[in-house]
Amino acid sequence: MKHAVQMLLRLVIGGVFIWAGILKALDPAGFAQDIEAYQLLPYTLSVAAALYLPWLEIFCALALISGCWIKGAATNLTALLLIFIGALISAWWRGFDINCGCFSGASETGDYLWPILRDAMLLFAVSLLWILGDKHTDIHTRNE
Repeated sequence: MKHAVQMLLRLVIGGVFIWAGILKALDPAGFAQDIEAYQLLPYTLSVAAALYLPWLEIFCALALISGCWIKGAATNLTALLLIFIGALISAWWRGFDINCGCFSGASETGDYLWPILRDAMLLFAVSLLWILGDKHTDIHTRNE
């Protein structure tokens, strides 16, 4: 049962991050504008993040789905989700009316509650991977 729940979590989380990563990777200029709108990074870092983050999301998602480097992928996704939640709260607190950038242009502007709750649920799901995991979580360590 525990392994079935882990597999379901890995597939759901992986699917969400592959979808989000692909949408952003297809429009890096739009994603850079979304990042810039948060006014947390200088323009050059916003552009670099727009080029790098979608591929990190996709790579981590593929690692989760394949069962390779689950803990490393979960660690990276935890960090990303905490950053995303912090950025959303910051923009909401400062009264910005911006696109969250979570799924490229698919998000409504000014809607912060749903993206924060969605990211919090994803963070909880990633945390469950850690809680349910053991030293044999990754494929490469099962034969040890």
